[in-house]
Amino acid sequence: MKVTSYSQGKWIEKGNESELISAVTGKPVGILVEADLDYKAMCEYARKVAGPKLREMTIHQRAFKIKFLGQYLMKHKEEFYALSTHTGATRRDSWIDIEGGIGSIFTLSSKARIELSDLPFHVEGGFERLSRGGTFVGQHICVPKQGVAVHINAFNFPVWGMLEKFAPAFIAGVPSIVKPSPMGSYLAHAVFKKMIDSGILPEGSVQFIAADIPGNLLDQLTSQDSVSFTGSAFTGRNLKAHPNIIANSIPFNLEADSLNCSILGPDVTPVMEEFELFVKEVANEMTVKTGQKCTAIRRAIIPDELVDDVSKALKNRLERTVIGDPAAEETRMGPLASAGQAISFDAQLQKLIDVTDTVYASDSYQNGKDAFTSPKVLLCRKPIEVDEVHTIEAFGPVTTLLPYKNIDEAIEIANKADGSLVGSLFTADDDVARVITLGCAAYHGRFMIINRHSAKESTGHGSPMPHMIHGGPGRAGGGEELGGARAVLHNMQRVALQGSPTTIMNIVNQYIKGAETRESDIHPFKKHFEDLEVGEALTTHRRTVTEADIVNFGSLSGDHFYAHFDEIAAKDSLFGRRVAHGYFVLSAAAGMFVHPSPGPVMLNYGLEDLRFVAPVFPGDTIQVKLIVKRKTVRQQRETDKDPYGMVWFDVHVTNQEGVLVAEYTILTLIKRKNRLEMDQ
Repeated sequence: MKVTSYSQGKWIEKGNESELISAVTGKPVGILVEADLDYKAMCEYARKVAGPKLREMTIHQRAFKIKFLGQYLMKHKEEFYALSTHTGATRRDSWIDIEGGIGSIFTLSSKARIELSDLPFHVEGGFERLSRGGTFVGQHICVPKQGVAVHINAFNFPVWGMLEKFAPAFIAGVPSIVKPSPMGSYLAHAVFKKMIDSGILPEGSVQFIAADIPGNLLDQLTSQDSVSFTGSAFTGRNLKAHPNIIANSIPFNLEADSLNCSILGPDVTPVMEEFELFVKEVANEMTVKTGQKCTAIRRAIIPDELVDDVSKALKNRLERTVIGDPAAEETRMGPLASAGQAISFDAQLQKLIDVTDTVYASDSYQNGKDAFTSPKVLLCRKPIEVDEVHTIEAFGPVTTLLPYKNIDEAIEIANKADGSLVGSLFTADDDVARVITLGCAAYHGRFMIINRHSAKESTGHGSPMPHMIHGGPGRAGGGEELGGARAVLHNMQRVALQGSPTTIMNIVNQYIKGAETRESDIHPFKKHFEDLEVGEALTTHRRTVTEADIVNFGSLSGDHFYAHFDEIAAKDSLFGRRVAHGYFVLSAAAGMFVHPSPGPVMLNYGLEDLRFVAPVFPGDTIQVKLIVKRKTVRQQRETDKDPYGMVWFDVHVTNQEGVLVAEYTILTLIKRKNRLEMDQ
């Protein structure tokens, strides 16, 4: 197969050709065609052709396309698995990359549709009142940047690395240019080709660079563009220091390999479950992807008195690891990604061996002309003094045992790597968990605490989840990927709007308290989703609250709080007299604004931000104003009888003096008139 670039809507078939070698057989598995690409034209194509198309769509429409893309790719997963073996990955390794990558974009799509606005931009948080009278307010929104997102990916996860960057950029409304590492690029290319073949993505929304070094690509970027890099800290720092990146303050997200650690708590003994869980996790992180994970456990921090026990347990587990052809069912660890990678691993490993003792080193596989290797366990007896174990990373199946004497020393050792993607702690003592976690948190992007209660469902030390951030400080790059909807917002520009409530409402298409409203000529509950407009309102009839209301509600609910029933005690209360139940006011308000006859409203299913602002006394008269706050289209599933959307209504309850006594937002499902492209 030929790995070619996809530029400006075309596959570029001609260029300098070089062989892509299988890590397993040592034979060619593909041809990398490095074309003389016009990077300036590629960037302009993304900005001018794809950018406007993406920005016309709402966030939810873009997120649905990502969902449908994931479904399409999942149908072809077996093709990807077959290619993945040539990268040295077993079926288990490939699952993390392929189905883990596709699964991550499902999650990102879902989180975006749940948490972000159904608009071309996102309205972030509530409004801010900036003046005493409320006529001048502020509102943050996040808008798509009018540039291109450049993604430079590492060799170890050709699929996951590409998809987890592309999906949030696309959902944000920003086109992408993808450049994978030549190692494993045939797998990334196969997935990318399916992305194009699907026809789901608007033209120009993603392009592909088949090259080792991306020429003058970074010179073509502007302040509206961004770069996301995954790989070595050395390469990442060099790219981040590019003169154009610095001159134009171009956002550069760096996620670098780091010397991650796992700590065995001082409370753990060899007979405890946590001990076995720790040993299993360290061994897994050494052998999964042949240790070629940016999150792998490079440093195992253990109590001084358990060095022999941990060494023996690790040796017993690693000796059972079957190394060989990753396509074979019994194989638990394949080769490194290439013979060149094996040479690099050996060189770094030797530097560590020079300052440590070797606890375990199988001689089953020795590096030579091929990419196969075997697990190594090293021991540094003075981890506070020996800096090399905290600065040198051998990117393969190796970990170094680092003994500690007390908790403070364990924390100091963990933090000596000066920033990592992930740390983990195995302990059965929650006091130990608190002290170590808070002591380490500032130096780690993610920190996993495991005991026997969480282990069964734990996704593991080395598995970043799309719901939460992936990144870390210091050596780990200081960047942040994933994180659910947060990942989308990384590709957008946050802007603070200031103006009158009515003006801001008309810009963001969301009701702002104090904005002008329009009385609806038809009860809002009699309107279909499409016919409801943000800012339209219903003002209800009035109702006077009586003593009987309070007594009856208390009898029905069982709420006989003294402030509602004891006149004498109520005199000393905050209110100075008896008051109606807050929940009676809430219930009475519903009775005033709900339309009793059947209509497009399917149900009210939630209530948010309820506040009882002022007391309601017997004899007070209340009135309700119902305001359409915002709307979101929902996908019609096979099990749904009718298409529908979600509508948020603000509810304001006032008394006879016009004083606000209660406010809240109700969530409703309302039928749509029409089916849409996303309905299926």
